[in-house]
Amino acid sequence: MRNTANHTKYTHVLQVLYMETHLNNCIFCDIISNKAPSEKIYEDDYVTCIKDINPASTHHYLILPNKHINNAKELCSTDDELYDRILSTVDIIAEQQDLTVTRTGFHWPPFNTISHLHLHVISPICNINFFKKFIFKPNSYWFVSVRIMHTLKIINPLFQIDLKLMNIVLQTDYVKSYLKNRK
Repeated sequence: MRNTANHTKYTHVLQVLYMETHLNNCIFCDIISNKAPSEKIYEDDYVTCIKDINPASTHHYLILPNKHINNAKELCSTDDELYDRILSTVDIIAEQQDLTVTRTGFHWPPFNTISHLHLHVISPICNINFFKKFIFKPNSYWFVSVRIMHTLKIINPLFQIDLKLMNIVLQTDYVKSYLKNRK
């Protein structure tokens, strides 16, 4: 039987080392801390919004949490406040930039190009070219809408299951069958 306390300490040390190494190489962390150039649209204590350098439409913004989180799969119940702040920033940006119809979503690993959580806000949708429509196709295996993320968050509020675990649970045959037969 292994010593749980030592295992926990060891795991924590590995996580800290990984984060220190990873944060030193994260372009979005550099942008947030003003070590790299970007066109910032909005900034507060929790999030930063920048223009995408390769826009899919006339308006294409990325909302980045100031706290480093690798991707949408790593969001967990302790990040609820941050997630809500990211969503409320969509409304702020939409009002500031006079956006009416937007497409919002996260790229799902391994289809994210930068390992720092970022929410895409794209408008107008009608200006997205054919190739980019494929890349930003809502609720595909690679691009997850805010609505689906919200569903994953609330599907089991009694147990507060993290999204990582929920992703595994949703792939089981029992759950797939249950969701398919439920109308």
